[in-house]
Amino acid sequence: MNRRRARRSASAEELLTTLQKLTARARHEVQVHQARVELAEALQRETLPGSLPALPGLQTAARYSPARSGLNIGGDWYDGFRLPDGTLAFAIGDVQGHDVEAAAFMGQIRIAMRAIAATTADPGEIMARTNDLLLSIGSTLLATCTFVRLDPRARELRTARAGHVAAVWAAVDGRSGIAQDEGGLPLGIQAEQEYPVTRHRLTAPGAFVLVTDGVVEGRSLPIDEGLEAVMRLVTAHVSAAAERLADEVMRTAERTGHEDDAAVLVLRHNGFPGGAG
Repeated sequence: MNRRRARRSASAEELLTTLQKLTARARHEVQVHQARVELAEALQRETLPGSLPALPGLQTAARYSPARSGLNIGGDWYDGFRLPDGTLAFAIGDVQGHDVEAAAFMGQIRIAMRAIAATTADPGEIMARTNDLLLSIGSTLLATCTFVRLDPRARELRTARAGHVAAVWAAVDGRSGIAQDEGGLPLGIQAEQEYPVTRHRLTAPGAFVLVTDGVVEGRSLPIDEGLEAVMRLVTAHVSAAAERLADEVMRTAERTGHEDDAAVLVLRHNGFPGGAG
């Protein structure tokens, strides 16, 4: 009869050596991952503005909650800045992915929009030129975005949308709605795109609220229902300060069971002194 030779048991020394190698490999992978997280966090801090512009009659507030997957950073962003003609610009967007590359792409979009907005006042042109610039640098990522130009003298918002989730608005006189503005493709897909501009007249005090899909869409909530929920919430709290309203809207994201980033940008207008209309 042929008998197989019994396999030699690994010695304690061999087991210890193997364990040390596995531990060293795991430690190295953790260090690499931690380094990428720290880099993404640094890029995120530089991308999101430290403050938002405001005017007499206008309160602004923003909130951001990181994703629950990936590196937990990167993806959504918001911005706000003054334009040379005295108007204000605001933007909110969502970059594909949650990693260092997404955080870096956010920074590129923000810089491009600020530079282009300094030379043209039209939100549609700003969006189109930003799209072409991003494609020219050969990025493989894409982003949705909404750009808003607020003119306090005309009491008017002009918006352009690149595949982004709709904004929500409400007025103290009881009117409210979901701003289903016509838009174009997300940024970074195809060159020479056109982005229609929609005008929103601020005829009564109220709030204009921009969100990313992480606020209104999740495992337990379809996006249409999420937008309706935010609209009802903004209507109920339309007289509240911008900071409180931003907190209330962000709580909607927690109820959706979202795993994506979530960002909120609130423009709370109370009537602009010296405005027309």
